[in-house]
Amino acid sequence: MSDKIINELEELLHANVVTRETAEKIREYFHQKKEENHNRLSSIFGILGAILVGLGIILVFAHNWDNLSRLTKIILSFLPLLIGQLLCGYSVLKKSGSTVWKETSSVFLFFAIGASISLVAQVYNIPGDLNSFIITWMLLSLPLVYLLQSSIVSLLYIVGITYYGCNANYFTYPSTHSFLYWLLLLGIAPHYYQLIKTKALSNFTLFHNWFIAVSIVICLGTIAHKNSHLLHLGYISLFTIFYFIGKTSFFDKQKLKNNSFLIVGKLGILYLLLLYSFKWFWDKSFYKTDSISETLLSIEFITACALTLIAALLFYKKNSQTNFKEVSLLELVFLMNILTLNSGYEFSIVANVIVLFIGIFEVKRGIKLNHLGLLNFGLLLTTILITCRFFDTDLSFVLRGILFITIGLGFFLANYFILKKRNRNEK
Repeated sequence: MSDKIINELEELLHANVVTRETAEKIREYFHQKKEENHNRLSSIFGILGAILVGLGIILVFAHNWDNLSRLTKIILSFLPLLIGQLLCGYSVLKKSGSTVWKETSSVFLFFAIGASISLVAQVYNIPGDLNSFIITWMLLSLPLVYLLQSSIVSLLYIVGITYYGCNANYFTYPSTHSFLYWLLLLGIAPHYYQLIKTKALSNFTLFHNWFIAVSIVICLGTIAHKNSHLLHLGYISLFTIFYFIGKTSFFDKQKLKNNSFLIVGKLGILYLLLLYSFKWFWDKSFYKTDSISETLLSIEFITACALTLIAALLFYKKNSQTNFKEVSLLELVFLMNILTLNSGYEFSIVANVIVLFIGIFEVKRGIKLNHLGLLNFGLLLTTILITCRFFDTDLSFVLRGILFITIGLGFFLANYFILKKRNRNEK
């Protein structure tokens, strides 16, 4: 608590503006806030220190590795693991109330596990591939999340399983195809639920919101097999599910930066709609397949149907409370999966109209709420749509130039009038 705040608080106390009890609560609040900031910085530097020490040990070992005996190699292979376990044991027994100790020791042990596995495998020439190594590493590290309540290890775990999902399905596809990522993701669900319940506004929860949302978006494509052209059906339903999650009372009352599901969901829906607006996208339509029955029974189509059903349930749950009087156009987009099955080029026109209406709606809402962010978002969306049409229409360059000049003037005038309105209201 700074001297300036203390002096001002004393003045308010002597002037009887606040009571002594209120003054004590204010002092206690600033004291706790100072401790939280100190703990946050200590955690950051402690975690960075643990990572650097772990990497430094690995580099030292690697430099002199070939000159060491097998026994020495084995001892050194298990040494980081032993040190990490001792540090974690000390954190649990002696520093159970210290987040810094728990996070730092658990991060050190996390990397020690990976280092020990790889070193022992190298010493004894144990065969294996990268996928099995990552799975073993992540599974052995998962208990740290719950034994030491380590959110950093949880985030590292999410990064690890996401890389595994990509490596097993994207980088080596079509030689391998694995759904194990989704089971591994469930392993972190209890910790994430606990964070939401107990530390909803913490930075750890914020990072989990973003890491989980982005990880799922990246790895949904891992289900692709013979009917990968149907993935857009699953993605638009997934983005709609994210949008509805972001609109729940829990996320809706938080700052926008914390609401990763709303941001990812909304931007994802708009991205797919813009993609739908191109005619070339429909070259791979639903009926361009060797077997309709094979398509209907494909994992891509079944996943899309399941996600669409979940989105429909969330749509009903949200809008039934208001008797469906506050339904937005974005919330209905996932229902158009049915149309896309047999629409082809015709749906590109529908997609253009939807994006245009959403852009106009955002502009209108921005003007009504006197919100420059919403206004410019709507104008930007409209500009992107027109830019997309710039590349696949036969409009003359003169007409295209006039359109861009009009949009530019729209940006300038809309922002000018809102700022002028704000200045008038402040006076």
